[in-house]
Amino acid sequence: MLHISHGGLLSSTTCPDRPVNLRGPYRQTNRDQDLPLLQCIDKMYNSDQLPIEYATPEQQRPMKRQHTARYYAHRVRESLTTRVSKVICTIFLGLLLIIGIIAFILWLSLRPHRPRFHIHAFSVPGLAQETGFENAEITFNATARNANHNIGIYYGSMDGTVYYRDQRIGSITGLLQPFYQDSKNTTIVMGSFKGATLTINNQRWTEFLNDRKRGTVVFRLEITAAIRFKIRAWYSKRHRMHATCDVDVGPDGLILPISKDRRCPVYFT
Repeated sequence: MLHISHGGLLSSTTCPDRPVNLRGPYRQTNRDQDLPLLQCIDKMYNSDQLPIEYATPEQQRPMKRQHTARYYAHRVRESLTTRVSKVICTIFLGLLLIIGIIAFILWLSLRPHRPRFHIHAFSVPGLAQETGFENAEITFNATARNANHNIGIYYGSMDGTVYYRDQRIGSITGLLQPFYQDSKNTTIVMGSFKGATLTINNQRWTEFLNDRKRGTVVFRLEITAAIRFKIRAWYSKRHRMHATCDVDVGPDGLILPISKDRRCPVYFT
């Protein structure tokens, strides 16, 4: 089939698929048989339309470009460079990951923890006496534990202060002298507020008695000291440590079971 374009339109003309015998005598019968083919050919070549031949899908396939040896050598070098770069990047990132994991584990194992304070005993003898403020005394017993592994703690001079309704009623300077506390070690901290270290007047004692009638007198014990950590041969900077213990005292002047062995919050300033 041939497609013919004329005036921007496409038309088609189909010629019979029959060979024409151009050799030997041309008979009338042959002429009659070939007449349709000859008329088709005459129409094609005597017309002002141009025949257009369309390529088949097999003919429309793009021709393969022939590359030179230099081109392939360049591609090989480029491929090798890319692979080497990827290997180097992978190794580098892998090392960074391993170093990060090791650093994180070391940080967890060497990160110092604050000392742990617990209050075990607290008493106010003579709390039931109407005029007990004249011989008032407050005693306490607490512990400080270093729960760190392979990390020691240096304590400076330790001080103690007792509060009632957020008002300071007693203080002791030099509760403990400077000392070193090894890892996994517990130190007993005990003291007594009385005389010049305890400032309680008749009005304050009356408030004690009123709270006592309600069943509970609440005090707050605060222990402070400057500390620094020792990690092998390295020493940390000094921190001002505060351990705050809220204590509930019963009518008999002794610590209530709810407060006994209570852990005291610790913070740094």
